[in-house]
Amino acid sequence: MKVVSNSTPLISFHQLGMLDLLRRLFGQIVIPPAVQFETFVRRPMPDWVVVQALSQPIPELLQKSGLGDGEKEAITLALEINADLLLIDEWAGRKVAKQLGLKITGTLGLLLTSKQRGLISEVKPFVEQLLQLGFYADEDLVRLVLSMVGEST
Repeated sequence: MKVVSNSTPLISFHQLGMLDLLRRLFGQIVIPPAVQFETFVRRPMPDWVVVQALSQPIPELLQKSGLGDGEKEAITLALEINADLLLIDEWAGRKVAKQLGLKITGTLGLLLTSKQRGLISEVKPFVEQLLQLGFYADEDLVRLVLSMVGEST
């Protein structure tokens, strides 16, 4: 499975002390240079995270989108390598990625999948910790994710 990530999911799992959970889910994650800069300037980069430069310029649609460099490069790389999944949290980036036909998930979706696969026993403590650390998530989305795993608020 080819998985490309933007910065926020990587940073979020690092803050939770659970970055290795992404390796357990996917084996390897590919990131563009802008995501490497945003994510791993002050923290060590695991060997299962692979940096891949873009081979094409960022499409004009993305250049004009108002997205940050990491989002633009992650979406472009996901398109270039025909990724099976793009890890991205920011609403505007998710919207553009969906319009371009990419399959996406974010930090909350990754926690949901981790519980469903038996890699973690609970989602709620991690969501609460992320929210305390400044992670933004719509309250309705948090309630939905928690109800999906039987951990209603």
